[in-house]
Amino acid sequence: MRNKFTHIILLLFLSFSFAGFSQNTAIQGYKIDGDFIVFTFDKREYERGTHHKTQEKLDFDDFNIEKVVVAGNFNNWSRKKWKMVKIDANIYQLKKKITDFDEDFNWEFKFVVNNDFWAEPSENTANISPSQTWFGAKLDTYNLRILPVQISEKGNAKFFLDGYKNAKEVILSGSFNRWDEQLYKMKKTANGWSLNLNLKPNYYEYKFIVDGKWIEDPINPNKAINEFGEYNSVFSIKKEVTFLLENFKDAKEIILAGSFNNWSETDYKMTKTANGWIFTTQLSGGKHHYKFIVDGNWYLDPNNSVKEYDGSGNINSVKMVK
Repeated sequence: MRNKFTHIILLLFLSFSFAGFSQNTAIQGYKIDGDFIVFTFDKREYERGTHHKTQEKLDFDDFNIEKVVVAGNFNNWSRKKWKMVKIDANIYQLKKKITDFDEDFNWEFKFVVNNDFWAEPSENTANISPSQTWFGAKLDTYNLRILPVQISEKGNAKFFLDGYKNAKEVILSGSFNRWDEQLYKMKKTANGWSLNLNLKPNYYEYKFIVDGKWIEDPINPNKAINEFGEYNSVFSIKKEVTFLLENFKDAKEIILAGSFNNWSETDYKMTKTANGWIFTTQLSGGKHHYKFIVDGNWYLDPNNSVKEYDGSGNINSVKMVK
C-alpha cells in the first residue's frame, strides 16, 4: 500500500548517527561518512558463520580470520572482489564512494570470512532482511541491509504519533523508503510513538501503520490524495540557501525573484554588503529558476553558468538544492 504530504521541517544539519532502530536493536555493518559508505566487520558482533557450500555452522572462536570480504547485490555477491582492510584483531573496514552504487538503494550485503564462511548477523540487528536463494526461497539466515534513510536521535525530520498506547507495533512508511512496511519501526514513548530521520531537502509523503492498519498523521493538516483515493500526510524538508549578486554598488534596489516565490517582484529584497547584494531563504530540494531585478531590470546570475529555458521563451539561472 502507498500513501502521500506538506508540513515544513527545516533542514538543520546532516550529521549521521546510528541510534537504536527500535527499542532493543542497533544498526550493524556500515555507516555513512559524508560521500562514503564505510563497511565495518567487528568479529565481536558475530557468533557464527555458515559455509557457503556445505551450510556447516562454525563459531568464529574456532578458527583464525585471515581475510574478510564485503559481498552484496551491488557486486553480484562476489566473495573475492571487495576485500576489507584489517584495522586490529577484531575489526576490518572498507570505504566505498556512494557513487559506486546505483540509485536503487535496495542494497543488501554480508561479510565473507576466509572466502568460505558467511558471517551471520543476529536477529536482533535492526537492519536485517531474510536471506533468499537465487530462486527466491527464504533461508533461516539474514542479510544486512543499507537503509535508504538514516535514523538519528538528532534527525531533522521528527515523526510522532500521539497515543495508541495499546498498539503492539507502529511502522513509519513513506516515499523516503519506497513505502516499505517493515523497515522503520517506531519507538514507544510515554505519550505515543516516535522516530527521527535524517532526510535530504525534498517533498515527502508518509503514513503510520498501526498493527497493520494505515493511518494519516492526525496532527499534520497537510495532505495529498493517493492512487487509492485516500490521503497521505505531506511535509517538506528545506535547506538554507544564500544568493549573492556581486558588484552593482550603485543600484538602489535589487529583488530576488524565482520559481520559489512565484516570481514576486517585491517580496525578496536583497541586502547590500561590501561584496554585493545577498538574500538568504529556505528552499526545498530540487531545481529552482531565478533572476535578479536590478532597479527594475531583469538579470541572469553572472556567476552561475547553469541556465535553462522555462518553456515560455525565457532563460533563467538555475539553483539545484540537494
